[in-house]
Amino acid sequence: MPKHNMAKLNIQVLLLICLVVCLAVTGSSSSTDHDALVAIKSRITSDPYGILATNWSSNSDICYWHGVYCSRDNDRVVSLNLHNMGLRGTLAPQIGNLSSLASLDIGQNKFYGKIPEELACLCNLKRLYLDDNEFNGDILSSFGGLFDLRDLHLENNNFTGLVLNSIGNISKLEVLNISFNFLQGNIPEDIGRLSSLKHLSLTNNQLSGSLPLAIFNMSSLQIIELAANKLSDTLQVDICDRLPQLERLNLSQNHFSGKIPSTIKNCKKLQYLSLAINEFQGSIPREIGNVTTLKSLYLGYNQFQGMDSSKYEMFSVTAGGIPDEIGCLTNLKELNLREGRFSGPLPGDLFNISTLEIIDLYRNEFCGHLPSSMGHWLPNLKSLVLNHNNFSGKIPESTKNASKLVTINLSSNSFSGSVPNNLGELEFLERLLLGVNNLTCEKLTPELRFLSSLTNCRNLKLVVLALNPLGGFLPSSLGNFSSSLQLIQAFGSKIIGSIPIGIGNLSGLWYLGLDDNDLTGPVPRTIGRLHNLEVLYLEQNKLKGHIPDDICALENLGDLYVSQNGLNGSIPACLGGLKSLQRLYLDSNKLTSTIPSALWSLKDLVLLNLSRNFFGGELPSTIGTDFKELTLLDLSYNQLSGYIPRSIGGAQQLSSLFLSNNKFGGDIPESVGNLIGLEFLDLSDNKLSGSIPKSMEKLRYLQYLNVSLNRLQGEIPSRGSFVNFTALSFKGNRALCGPPWLEVPLCRARTANRSQSKFVPLLKYILPFTALALLIAILIIFVLNSPARNIRPLTTGESMLLEWRRVSYIELLRATESFSESNLLGTGGFGSVFRGILSDGNIVAIKVLNLEHEGAMKSFKAECDVLHQIRHRNIVQIISSCTNLDFSALVLEYMPNGNLEKWLYSHNNYLDMIQRLNIMIDVGLAIEYLHHGQVTPMLHCDLKPSNILLDEDMVAHVGDFGLAKILGEEEFMERTVTLATVGYMAPEYGREGLVSAKGDVYSYGVVLMETFTRKKPTDEMSLRNWVNAALHGSIYDVVDKNMLASDDEHLPMKKHCSSSILSLALDCTAFYAAERPTMEEVIFRLQKIRTLFPREFIQVVMM
Repeated sequence: MPKHNMAKLNIQVLLLICLVVCLAVTGSSSSTDHDALVAIKSRITSDPYGILATNWSSNSDICYWHGVYCSRDNDRVVSLNLHNMGLRGTLAPQIGNLSSLASLDIGQNKFYGKIPEELACLCNLKRLYLDDNEFNGDILSSFGGLFDLRDLHLENNNFTGLVLNSIGNISKLEVLNISFNFLQGNIPEDIGRLSSLKHLSLTNNQLSGSLPLAIFNMSSLQIIELAANKLSDTLQVDICDRLPQLERLNLSQNHFSGKIPSTIKNCKKLQYLSLAINEFQGSIPREIGNVTTLKSLYLGYNQFQGMDSSKYEMFSVTAGGIPDEIGCLTNLKELNLREGRFSGPLPGDLFNISTLEIIDLYRNEFCGHLPSSMGHWLPNLKSLVLNHNNFSGKIPESTKNASKLVTINLSSNSFSGSVPNNLGELEFLERLLLGVNNLTCEKLTPELRFLSSLTNCRNLKLVVLALNPLGGFLPSSLGNFSSSLQLIQAFGSKIIGSIPIGIGNLSGLWYLGLDDNDLTGPVPRTIGRLHNLEVLYLEQNKLKGHIPDDICALENLGDLYVSQNGLNGSIPACLGGLKSLQRLYLDSNKLTSTIPSALWSLKDLVLLNLSRNFFGGELPSTIGTDFKELTLLDLSYNQLSGYIPRSIGGAQQLSSLFLSNNKFGGDIPESVGNLIGLEFLDLSDNKLSGSIPKSMEKLRYLQYLNVSLNRLQGEIPSRGSFVNFTALSFKGNRALCGPPWLEVPLCRARTANRSQSKFVPLLKYILPFTALALLIAILIIFVLNSPARNIRPLTTGESMLLEWRRVSYIELLRATESFSESNLLGTGGFGSVFRGILSDGNIVAIKVLNLEHEGAMKSFKAECDVLHQIRHRNIVQIISSCTNLDFSALVLEYMPNGNLEKWLYSHNNYLDMIQRLNIMIDVGLAIEYLHHGQVTPMLHCDLKPSNILLDEDMVAHVGDFGLAKILGEEEFMERTVTLATVGYMAPEYGREGLVSAKGDVYSYGVVLMETFTRKKPTDEMSLRNWVNAALHGSIYDVVDKNMLASDDEHLPMKKHCSSSILSLALDCTAFYAAERPTMEEVIFRLQKIRTLFPREFIQVVMM
């Protein structure tokens, strides 16, 4: 009998049994319910509040147990409510014995595993809440037997498979919510049989295909939520004709196309409509104006483009723009048309909708002037977002009448004239963004008076004026802003005069950007009072005087840019005390003296530019060991002398090194070849001698090299990046030689003298024998010290030990309390992992193999072989091993914070963006070490979140090397029949069993995507395709929402960072192995993203 028929028969049998149970309800007793509840309690492995442990006592009546409610007539349990109690465990099958149960709520806990089929026996159940847990597997077909069910909540779990046709049997169902799972396939037509359904939510799954026609015939429906799936096709022409009760329709983030049907007007009760992030074309139908109940309208991120004017009359639409009829939506609160490709002027009636709270038209092609009376009829408006359009004209004075405004964003348009002085009357204003326009100063006064007005806005946090030709000077009243002000950005605004002394009063300021203006005078000493300041940009002005010592009081300062001014004197030595400093630009000034030694102690510096000054002295010998995070070092155009320290090779994050136009002498250190990420190197115009080190051929990323105007000699290296350089890189040296296209003499052929030549025949015969003897000796030492030699069979119960520490089976038994379930950390394919405390007090993880499992011993040997050969900060360390004829275990480092999978999918754990980035860099470093850090390359072959462990400091350690491969020294690939986890393994691994370093890169890319999207890969390509589509649409809709709150003022920076990370993840998961980067390249790109993170925020968020 086919499997599906057998499963169907089993379900039918179960339903028949349940029917019998239902008919026998009256014969059951409260003792049955007691036993069922005790069984449920026994499956709870974690009860953090101790509620069940203390309250569910066998000495008391179950009707008084917490969360248990009984009927008055027969003391049967009719309701069980364990909502949000932090419980963890599986759901006991005895749940089906609570035959009188009408309501079951175990939502917002940590229940996992599959739903027991016995749940289908609860024939009186009306409300079922399993939401916000970790249940997995298919949704039970037997749910179709719960004929009395009204509310079914399965959202926020890990369910997979299909939405089953049997769901249509629950004819009384009113609420069906299976959102935020991993369901696939089509929405079944049988869903149309739910004639009482009011609320349908299947949001955030992987459903595909067209919408069933039956949905549009369900006259009771009030809410349809199908966002964030893969649904496609066009919308029904009569979409609203048979949905008279519909109040909410959310089809966003799918692949719907075509036009919005004009019959949308028939949804007479519609309050919320979101069709955003699809592929709709044409324009908004005029008939939208008939839906006067509408409160929220989201149509952004579509392809609403204008049509040929000859076709306008064929359609009931306004081509490319917003129809005038939108002014009829007198209840509208939110209008969001972000990136919808709309164009043309805005209808004047839009600003007459007094209920509007949010207008968001970001990044379209709207044009024209804003009406002068705009603010008079918008008393409830809180957010006006019109940035990145083509609006022009003046900012209306009437804006002040929209008295509830919190956000005004008019950046990146063509507004002109002065900023209204009355904006200070907006008492709730928090964000004012006017950057990239043509705004100017008032004609009657050179003072930027509107800033004085804004000091009345006591909630103001952000003021962005950048890239406007303002031309005035900053008023002395600038210091009157409230402590709520966090950011002032006014670069490139032609501001004149000095920086007001009162600037020091802005105690809440974390960002001050006045760069690229015409400011004069000194840097005010009062700036040292800005103790929250993290970013200070004053470069490209005409400031003079000394850098004040007061700046050293800015203990949170991360970025200090005062380059391209006229500052003189020396660098304050106290700058070396600013431990948070990461980017320091003092270039192009008139600074003198030596570079303070304390400056070299700033170990977290990422960018340091002191070029084009008058510094003298020598570089410290420890410069490379001091600057482990430095990516740019520019000391060019100074008067520095001495040698280039050999320790420079230790600064391995360097991508740009500029030391030109100084007085450095001596050789170019061989250690420069260790700067593997170096892209730009300029040592020109010094007094360097000796040869160009051959080690520099290893600099594979080197794009620019200039060693001209020195005293170098010898042969120019010819491999690696040197094949791309021209004569300009080497001109003006004393005695360099090489190929003619470098415009240097040819190198003379090496000749050996006769005494040397006599040794050649001798060496020809001696060297092979010497090498062979040495190789045999190494092999003997290796065999004598290999893990296999240190493991001997146990006799009389005695354990075997690897080389670090003796551990017996008895000690492991005691350490884990006889391998008790309370010490169980998890189970895997080849065994279980326990927490244990050894006799010396050390807490360890003990991995016990299930020797009955085929391949377990092979996995054990592979893990032993790998872990005994490697030592790395980001790889789990082996402490010992223990094995006999029927027992094998590894003793490993204990990781108190569990694995990455737990942190991604547990509701009580949270990782911010930097934590996730740091974790993935840690993982990358581990894999890069396996691939490139040893003589014999190793492959992990099963990288996934559950194999990434986190220590007490949240440092990631890669573990579980059971499928690892050790390649021969010349081997690049190997064939294997051992397959890794589906969804994480590279295509060539699954098809051909072909493993290589690029296979690990693929797995890493999948984990990188999963870490930042919080979506599991269900097959080889679906997650990748989803991310790829989002990168061409809206990154916000694919990245984990926990990281990107819509009201987060850092949101643009985080989106930019996420986009870069996911773009790298896509490169890692290219279909062909040859197209994937190496782990060295991956680490280099991720570290660049991390080091540029704050700077990228400044460049993106303020515009």
